[in-house]
Amino acid sequence: MVDILRPDEVRQKYGQLFCRGFLTMVDEENGIAQIVEKCISKGPGEWDVVNRKRSGGVIKDIRMDGQTLIMDVAVGERELHFGPVSEHVGGQGLAALKVEGDRVRTTWYGIAGATIGIGACIPQCQDVIQTEYPDDFKMGGAHVAHVDIITPKTVRVIVGIDDTDTKEKGASWVSTLKMGSKCPIGSFIEHKIIQLNPKVPNKTTNCCSTAVSFAVKEEEIPALIEFCSDFMKEESFSENSVMTVFKGLRIPDALKEYGMRAKTEILTEDDAVKAAEESGVLVINLTGPAGVIGAVASIGCFDMGGEAAGIPEDFR
Repeated sequence: MVDILRPDEVRQKYGQLFCRGFLTMVDEENGIAQIVEKCISKGPGEWDVVNRKRSGGVIKDIRMDGQTLIMDVAVGERELHFGPVSEHVGGQGLAALKVEGDRVRTTWYGIAGATIGIGACIPQCQDVIQTEYPDDFKMGGAHVAHVDIITPKTVRVIVGIDDTDTKEKGASWVSTLKMGSKCPIGSFIEHKIIQLNPKVPNKTTNCCSTAVSFAVKEEEIPALIEFCSDFMKEESFSENSVMTVFKGLRIPDALKEYGMRAKTEILTEDDAVKAAEESGVLVINLTGPAGVIGAVASIGCFDMGGEAAGIPEDFR
């Protein structure tokens, strides 16, 4: 028999714990997902990174950003290998991630103290729908336990922006960060500033574009696009503002190549439109067309980490 508890019921049973965010974004076309888990402290996350890497399962990569864990995950099921070390230090791992309609089921295993993280901490997060516990579930001590955590299925949407400012007014990165933080649709995930070729003739000062990402339900995408478009039209001081939109967790190689070219070459609007069309990027002219070059590049560079913020010679 399975015991099913909502987050409020988990809190009532075990007391208030530490998980402050648990989002599951799925890219079914590419068979991948990303889990974003937020904790109130960095230490537990660092322990989770080490132990989840050790156990294998469906986690392909896991990293820490401040107090947030970011997990790149394969959709499906894979065997866990805690190894002999688990006898002495415990362990934790993700054995499966499966899409069930508009929900995502993640199957977690824990040993010893790690059972508390999967059995009481994550399940009480407000982002969780419910958690399913087997009838032999026990936490803490030397127990081995597993749970199924059910969450809403979301997708990642990146919104790129360029050319909203002039030499006298505005800063695109500020407007875009305001847009992300004020958006009432879905969950605001990341904000990036993309350094482009500073030698291009048509620029304001630094020649940067910018982009933000959201975790949203599929049916929320039109409303998200409408909100972002309306917000940026109000914020723009330029007659050449452009917004771009991309859905998915894997940015196409051709689009990443275009993004890198925009850091060293002088590209045209036609180059940008072609790159967008070939990579499934939606282009929306907010006030005019010229910003398309940087707006497309902002999506191409979005997942490049620190390299997005510089030009190639910064990393030689």
